[in-house]
Amino acid sequence: MAESTYFTGALYQKMSEDLQLTSKAKRTHDGYLREIRKLADHYRLSPDRITEAQLRTYFLHLKNVRHFAAGSLTVTLSAFKFFYRITCPRDWVTLEQLKVKGPKTLPEVITIKQVHQIIDACTSERMAVFFWTVYSLGLRLDEALNLQIGDIDSQRMMVHIHRGKGAKDRYLPLASSTLRQLREHWKTHRNSTLLFPAEGRQHCGMTTAKTPMAPTTPQDAIKLITTEMNFGKKVSTHTLRHSYATHLFEAGVSLKTIQKYLGHSSLQTTLVYIHITETAEADARNTVEQLFRRDLPTDRDASAGDGVVG
Repeated sequence: MAESTYFTGALYQKMSEDLQLTSKAKRTHDGYLREIRKLADHYRLSPDRITEAQLRTYFLHLKNVRHFAAGSLTVTLSAFKFFYRITCPRDWVTLEQLKVKGPKTLPEVITIKQVHQIIDACTSERMAVFFWTVYSLGLRLDEALNLQIGDIDSQRMMVHIHRGKGAKDRYLPLASSTLRQLREHWKTHRNSTLLFPAEGRQHCGMTTAKTPMAPTTPQDAIKLITTEMNFGKKVSTHTLRHSYATHLFEAGVSLKTIQKYLGHSSLQTTLVYIHITETAEADARNTVEQLFRRDLPTDRDASAGDGVVG
């Protein structure tokens, strides 16, 4: 993460260390530093010299002039709060006032058939295995990229995720098809640690690679594939995770179990999958019909005639 003329040296290093001490993920670490750098560059001042009024004005500029999406504003606001509460503490009312209220949108999901179409369309074995692993385990992108050989327990048919969001460990059931594909893929590079190592120059450095595949590689691949397939919706690797959860719920797996598999801290986060599944509603209608059945006596049926209920 590059420093700038106005956000550099000891102050930059302190924020970086503060982020590490609070166990922020690398993506969060880099994102927060970038937002403070952009603030400093906007005013051409070191961020510890920026006033509360300037912070307010800048945030309004992002919201009303540049029309930042709610997700982007949330990252910016979180970075501000971190810097001015931890790295460079300020007793500013503005930090309490600033809120971001985004539209309540439901995540995109695709069908099981569409998942298979994506994988069949992959031009490389590595990408096909990667997408299947993401889908069949419901992984976040970073979790899949950082999977290691030691995370796979073939005896118990479980996968140990311990480099996930918020540094929360969890175990996931491993499908036999996923294990077979991971084994076959590993034979193509035989890296001693990583399951999806970086290729390196001339695509020949995977065996000794110390870092995983770059996140842009699968992101670009799935974008290209799904654009050509024209699913009519924006599909990313995270769509595979949403689809995993939805398909589990439609198959009858409890929300509590899905919450555990996804690594959600709150069941409220998992509840969104109730709203994006048609099967669950259809099953509920069928359950209501069966649960509240009551056969009327034959003679009552005969004497009732036309009912008052349409």
